[in-house]
Amino acid sequence: MSENPVVVLVHGAFAESASWNGVVERLRERSIETVAVANPLRSLDGDAQYVRDVIAGIGKPVVLVGHSYGGMVITQAAAGNDAVKALVYVCAFAPDHGETAFQLSLMFPGSTLGDALNAYPVATGGNELAIRPDVFRQQFCADVPAEQAALMAATQRPATEAALTAPLPTSTPAWQTIPSWFVFSDQDMNIPVALHRFLADRAGAKDTREIAGASHALSVSQPEAVTATILHAFEA
Repeated sequence: MSENPVVVLVHGAFAESASWNGVVERLRERSIETVAVANPLRSLDGDAQYVRDVIAGIGKPVVLVGHSYGGMVITQAAAGNDAVKALVYVCAFAPDHGETAFQLSLMFPGSTLGDALNAYPVATGGNELAIRPDVFRQQFCADVPAEQAALMAATQRPATEAALTAPLPTSTPAWQTIPSWFVFSDQDMNIPVALHRFLADRAGAKDTREIAGASHALSVSQPEAVTATILHAFEA
């Protein structure tokens, strides 16, 4: 009997691992082992190396799930990684070699993220970016209650500009060799829905789900839909 995979969840910029709580709860109800990784959000290659380390430490096959910039990270972390059996992109970037998160977000019109960001220098060099609290809800999670959105704004993990502008290093993105599933929102203000559709089509996704009226924070506002897509990948 083959070993059941562990579901590994990787958050993106301006979120944190607790953004997966609703998904984790639903997977645990089905006795599916789940780990929500604390993505460092410092550098694309470094973040991906860290996720690879987490996967190696688990020591079992995994279904690797990424949200937003987390899609950049899982695409790199899973490249040439035999432990990864399936990829799930949740309102996430699925880059090709040399593509950056910022570059992809501008490929189609619709993203308002640039105007919502605060930038400030960090001691390690370069700038760090965070979404301004006054626009966080409308930008990131418009379909989440105001009190919850305020908590999400206060606990957001800023990302370095270097991470969001780094080109995908691997010449063979993981989605070229590992089956992928996509679930995304049509009201995503960070990543335009036209880009989500393009990326899913380019990756030859096994299944694509588009959630009407939902925000970028899909794992928070629509954990059932996200869990359903993860279950498809898990069962495959």
